[in-house]
Amino acid sequence: MRRVLVLALLALALPMAAWADGIDLVNIHGSITISNAGITSKGSQLRSFNGISDPGHSLGTVSFSTGAMLSGNIATGGTFSDVGSSFLVIGKGPKVPHKGVIFSGAFVGPVSWTLVAQNGQSLTYSLSGAIQGTLWNGHFVTGTTTQTIYSTNGQLSQGIGHIRVGNTLLPTPEPGTLGLLGTGLVAIAGMLRRKFTVGA
Repeated sequence: MRRVLVLALLALALPMAAWADGIDLVNIHGSITISNAGITSKGSQLRSFNGISDPGHSLGTVSFSTGAMLSGNIATGGTFSDVGSSFLVIGKGPKVPHKGVIFSGAFVGPVSWTLVAQNGQSLTYSLSGAIQGTLWNGHFVTGTTTQTIYSTNGQLSQGIGHIRVGNTLLPTPEPGTLGLLGTGLVAIAGMLRRKFTVGA
């Protein structure tokens, strides 16, 4: 009986452990080029990996690109395609948990380009979308990214923008799948317990 109870508790704890394994990335700085053909970033610094940072130093790089514009326009906002897109995170330096490719993937579904603030000539946009790909350990994950971009009317007309900050969340492994696994283990434990009780 005690073994069955311990198994049930472990199974129910699996989804909570999954959330603890999520990867939270923060990138800052870098520039983007933007046109109807898509958005491409250059030189954005990985500043935080699950809260780990190295003040004054970069932990690596974050780069991304979208497909062509699907709707709307660059000035007022719209959506970009995921076709031909990419999202790459590379780690470096002594404090990053993994050196080399941390995540390699692409956008999935439309990428939102939203004008969130305008103050005179200054413009602030949000680029956000779902991403999926592979972690350094081979796990396939799906997550989200939101990049805050600033520009001016003059720079935007030349296709130039700058990354203020980006936040990327990659939950791993998927909590829902582990929840089903946990429920299945509890059911199996119950069946085994009943079988051994009837057999005795």
